[in-house]
Amino acid sequence: MLDGKELILATRPYAKEDRAKSWIYTFTTLVLLVGAFLGALYPFHWAIRTFFCVLEALLMVRMFIIYHDYLHLAILRKSFLADLIFTFYGYYVLTPRTIWKRSHDYHHKHNSKLFTSSIGSFPIVTKEKFKSMSRKDQLVYLFIRHPLTIALAYIFAFTWGMCLLSLVRSPTKHYDSLFALIFHYGLAILIYVNFGLAALLFSLIIPIAISSCIGSYLFYVQHNFPEAKYETKEGWTYIGAAMNSTSFLKLNKLMHWFTGNIGYHHIHHANAKIPFYRLPEVYNAFPEFQNPKTSSLRPSDIIKCLQLKVWDPELGRMLKGSEIKV
Repeated sequence: MLDGKELILATRPYAKEDRAKSWIYTFTTLVLLVGAFLGALYPFHWAIRTFFCVLEALLMVRMFIIYHDYLHLAILRKSFLADLIFTFYGYYVLTPRTIWKRSHDYHHKHNSKLFTSSIGSFPIVTKEKFKSMSRKDQLVYLFIRHPLTIALAYIFAFTWGMCLLSLVRSPTKHYDSLFALIFHYGLAILIYVNFGLAALLFSLIIPIAISSCIGSYLFYVQHNFPEAKYETKEGWTYIGAAMNSTSFLKLNKLMHWFTGNIGYHHIHHANAKIPFYRLPEVYNAFPEFQNPKTSSLRPSDIIKCLQLKVWDPELGRMLKGSEIKV
């Protein structure tokens, strides 16, 4: 059995894209997404528009994973067309590339590391640290991790966090956050003026609200689940964070397709250069990856994950809110 650096090095042959596959998956997803958008925009019966609306939301999740892989340099490197497509897709979903890449690259380098992992991820503090915080800081911490904040990610994570906050804090570094706000909300105004409120809701607002919620929860559950482990800087290792602090999300084949195989997240954190469509191949090739810590989208598992609040190093597990005062 391989371990540590040996395991990472063994995955390198899989960190090579099939250029044709990358383009096929990108274009087919994009065409389906545009088709779903038009289906939701057109004044069909509300039931038909609802179908296209939900389909659009799920396709937005898949397209985001492809965009995410592109920014990891796992697919379509040095392609002007891909650069153009994904730049505008980032604007469309309020995830401009400069802030996403900076924060997400940091997340990969510091995943599950106590005290520094909150950049590009959900904050995690120890029980004692939480108790020593001011009441205001405690409320902010709990607000960020609150289920409603995750559910309303369209507002809090993307409009506010990804765009407005990054623009206010560093306008010269994240000027594309302004472009994203103008593009996204300009499109919203254009749809409303030309097609009406129902078209705006079915084709843009509801789909992005759903996809943002799904995406935010996927990001949360991949590092916030009952078996997750967190380390101080001294005890942290890259492969340890991938194997002990990152979940494999158990999904059916259809949902693995819609989520771009991001459920194989422990493998993605072991080597982010592996294209999304090769992650199952790596899973099947290495026994080391076949007994991961898992979660699922079952309501019971979702509730368990959302209840987690702070890390207790003595017990070696995350605590629920009700346990913090013990």
